[in-house]
Amino acid sequence: MAIVAGVDFGTLNVRVSIVDSDRGLLDSAVVEYPLHRKREDPEYATQSHEDHMHALASAMREAVKRAGVSGDQVEALALDTTGSSVIPVARNLQPLGEYYLWCDHRAKGEAAEITQVALREDLEAIQWCGGVYSSEWGFSKLLHWLRHNPAKRSEFVSAFEHCDMVAATLCGITDAKQVKRSICAMGHKWLWNAKLGGLPPEEFLIKVDPLLTGVREKLDGEYRTSDQIAGRLSPCWAERLGLKPDIPIPVGAFDAHWDAIGAGCRTDDMVNVIGTSTCIIGITPSVNLVPGVCGVVQGSVHPQRTGIEAGLSAVGDIFNAIATRAGTDINTLTRGLEYYRAGQTGLLRLTWDNGDRTVLVNPNLRGITFGWNLQSTAQDEMFAAIEGTAFHTRVILDRMAAHGVHIKRVINAGGIPQKNNVLNHVYANILGRPVLVPSKPVVSLGSAIFAFLAAGTFKTVEEAQDKICPQHRQFDPDTFERAIYNELYPMYSKLYFAFGQPGNNGIGNVLPTLIRVAASRAAHSRT
Repeated sequence: MAIVAGVDFGTLNVRVSIVDSDRGLLDSAVVEYPLHRKREDPEYATQSHEDHMHALASAMREAVKRAGVSGDQVEALALDTTGSSVIPVARNLQPLGEYYLWCDHRAKGEAAEITQVALREDLEAIQWCGGVYSSEWGFSKLLHWLRHNPAKRSEFVSAFEHCDMVAATLCGITDAKQVKRSICAMGHKWLWNAKLGGLPPEEFLIKVDPLLTGVREKLDGEYRTSDQIAGRLSPCWAERLGLKPDIPIPVGAFDAHWDAIGAGCRTDDMVNVIGTSTCIIGITPSVNLVPGVCGVVQGSVHPQRTGIEAGLSAVGDIFNAIATRAGTDINTLTRGLEYYRAGQTGLLRLTWDNGDRTVLVNPNLRGITFGWNLQSTAQDEMFAAIEGTAFHTRVILDRMAAHGVHIKRVINAGGIPQKNNVLNHVYANILGRPVLVPSKPVVSLGSAIFAFLAAGTFKTVEEAQDKICPQHRQFDPDTFERAIYNELYPMYSKLYFAFGQPGNNGIGNVLPTLIRVAASRAAHSRT
C-alpha cells in the first residue's frame, strides 16, 4: 500500500487529491485563486505565482486532514497545470511579473509573425503543431512580454511553463539551468522536438525578432518525460505543505494530458477534456501530422507513446457567459434541457466566443448564432451552444481521421461531463458513436498515477490505470437524433470554414473587422 498526493492547477483553483494505491481516492480539497482580467482588454488573463503557491499549501493541508492520514504517509507528489501559462523570471527564479495564462490572447500579432516566418523559412517544427503557431503558446507570449517590458529585459534570465516553475519551487531549485523542463509542455507549446534538435534554431528566432536573441540558450536545459524525477521536496516546502521532506516529484505536465490518463486513455483513444475550454487529447502508436492540430509530441501524454492535442478555446466559459447574460446560473438554465431534441431550437451556433484553437488556429473570431426569432430563449441558446461545441469537436476528429489518426474510443472527461448528461447524449448523437464517461471524477487522478510511478508503487502507466481509474458509463447515439445532426453537420462545417478563414469572399473578414474596430474604439476612449 502507498499514499500519494495528486495536484491539479486549473484556471480558477488548485485541487489536491490524496490517493491510496489499494483504496483509491481518500479525499481532496480545492482552494481558489484570482484570475486577473481587464474589461478594457478582453485578451488579458494573468495570475500570480505567489497566489498559486499559497493556495497549494492550503489545499494540501486540508486534503491531508480530510483524508484522515498523516502528512508523513504521503510518499510522492505530482502536479499538472494549465498551459501554455508562461512566467518570465530573473535570477533565483524570481518572477518578473505574473503568468501569461493559457487564455491570455494578447500575443495574437506575435503568433502570426512566428507562423509567417516559420512558413517562409520552411521550419519543419511548425508542421508538428498543425502548421500555425498560436497566441496561446510559449514563444508568442514571451515575445509579447519582451516587447512590452523593456525596463525588465536586463533582468530576464529565463521563462518557464507553470508546471515546471511549480516543481522547481517545491524542490528548492533556484538555478534556471537545473530545472527539468516538461516535454509535454515544451513539445506542444514551444516547438521543441527531439528529432529536430530540440528548440528552433537561434537564427530562426532572430528572424522573428532580434529581441529573441539568446532566448534559445536561456531555455536550454534538461527536457524530460513525466516518468522522470524533477527533484525532491525541499525542507522549506515540506513544512509549508505539511509533508515529509525529500519525497520525489516527477516532471509535471499539462492538466488535460494527465486528465486523459486519469480517464483511462489508452492507445488510439481520444479524450475530450471538457471544462472552461476543451482539450482533445489522444495517444497514438505512431506519428501522424495533422494540419491545424495543436501538437504531435512523442512522450507527452504517455512517456512511451505519441501524444496528440487539439481543442476548443472556450466551452464552460461560453455556458457561463450565456447564463450570466440571462441573469441566472448554469444549473438553473440547464434545468429542462433533457427534454430538448436535435434541431428543435432552430439555432446553429459557432462557438468561437474566445477564438478558434483547432483547426483554424484563429484568435480573431467570435461566436455566431444563426436562426434567432422573437421567441428564442437563453435556454435555447444554451442547448445550441452544447450542440455547437459537439459539432466543432466532430470537425476536429474528422480532420484527424482524414490524416491517418485511428480513433478507437471517445471519452468525455473533465468537470462538465460528470454533471451534464445532456451534453454527453448530444456528443454521442453528433459524433455518431458511443461516448464513454468516467463514473467518478478524475481531476488530479492522472497526477496521482504519475506520483505512484515516482514512488515505485506501479511499474507502468497501464498498471496504475487498471488499479486506480474508475469504470466508464456509456452514452449511445440515438438513430433518429443522429440522422438530424447528420443533416445539419454539413451546413455547420460550411459555415465554420466560410466565416473562419480570412478572404472567403469577404465573409471570413467580418469577425476580424468587428474585433479590430472594437479594439480601436476602446483604445480611443482611453486616450
